[in-house]
Amino acid sequence: MTAAARGVTAAARGVTAAARARPVAKPRRRKLADPARSWAKRLARTRPDLVADVLDGLAAIYGRPAWRRNRGPTSQLVLTILSQNSADTNAERAFESLRRAFPSSEPAESHEAGHGWGGAGLPEGPPPDWLAVEQAPLAELVEAIRPGGLAQQKAPRIQAALRLIRAERGDHSLEFLGEMPALEARDWLTRIDGVGRKTASVLLLFSFGTPLMPVDRHVERVGWRVGLIPPRANADDAHELYLAMLEPDQMYEAHVNLITHGRQICHARKPECGRCPIASRCRYVDRKAP
Repeated sequence: MTAAARGVTAAARGVTAAARARPVAKPRRRKLADPARSWAKRLARTRPDLVADVLDGLAAIYGRPAWRRNRGPTSQLVLTILSQNSADTNAERAFESLRRAFPSSEPAESHEAGHGWGGAGLPEGPPPDWLAVEQAPLAELVEAIRPGGLAQQKAPRIQAALRLIRAERGDHSLEFLGEMPALEARDWLTRIDGVGRKTASVLLLFSFGTPLMPVDRHVERVGWRVGLIPPRANADDAHELYLAMLEPDQMYEAHVNLITHGRQICHARKPECGRCPIASRCRYVDRKAP
């Protein structure tokens, strides 16, 4: 092999080695779109002003409810657990029974029915002794909350929630949640067994005015029928969809008025569409509604 040929071969080897040493660029991954924000943008494009028209239409008959604090957050948590799969009136009876069975010397709390609540409210009074509730024999707690229904399931759930709060915080107060960003506070609460997005959002919205949108069966049903949320969205999806389409200062009003509408007019069976102030924009009334 001539000297020139050897030089060419060596150069080729150098190029090959350099190519092997050079890191291969990884293809860029496309950032996945947020499904909730994508839906909100699509809704605004294909059905302009739908959210505003729904809020204005409901406000015309139900008013624009203003937030104000009612009961303390730990009482709100327990009352919300008691209301799961039960009428609000039964949850109130169970909570009142809990106050009698485990009295405390804490300052009295207001327990007005408030906006969006289906019960009659309770007399002002101290919350239960939460440590006594946490440490009570299970059978005793089951008996105390029996008026609310499903006591066998709810009693251990309440005790587990109180146990976790005290283990992490040193007491049973949830006031610290009012200082946290909305989604961080919701995530903290949903670590508690039996506390989902709806229960966490109810507590935060009603106790602190945190801009979250609890979605119960009424909010979900009205949203599906009008077309605010797609028909295949599940309850967890619906929470995120409403957060994406509503402004923070609209969430309390939207939650309260959608619940009220679902209870008074947009019933699960035989909705009274002739009385509905948003019928002209409802896809249940007209599949081609704008």
